[in-house]
Amino acid sequence: MSILTKSCALALAGSLLAATAAAGQLSVETNKTVPVRIKGAAASIVLGNKNVADVAVHSENLIFITGKSFGTTNLMVFNKAGDQIYSTDVVVTLNSANLVTVNRSGQNYTYDCAPECRPVISIGDQTDYFGALSEQHQNVQEMNTGN
Repeated sequence: MSILTKSCALALAGSLLAATAAAGQLSVETNKTVPVRIKGAAASIVLGNKNVADVAVHSENLIFITGKSFGTTNLMVFNKAGDQIYSTDVVVTLNSANLVTVNRSGQNYTYDCAPECRPVISIGDQTDYFGALSEQHQNVQEMNTGN
């Protein structure tokens, strides 16, 4: 085989490996979890921004992605040899079907109205309202984790 043919074959093989490791964009709603099946055995997982999404490992072939906050991050999965076997952008969206935003004198207050209206944290809401809800959520998280 000539050097030119070998380098073309290597380039083609490299592009095929890269294509199999990449997946389409993964969309998940805030406060929802989606399963992701991995082809091959995952040994390590890297998530770009833990404030946008979270990952839980069920097995070497199954992980769960939870949307935490509106935004985009990336997810990469590697096997024991260090080869990337999965890669995707994780887009966390907001399920606005049940959300109601009330505007009082130019200040926003957001509520989730399913089945009853309760205040929810939403970026862009009035600062004191947002801060008070954030503090309440943090206190609940601390109670749940025992900290």
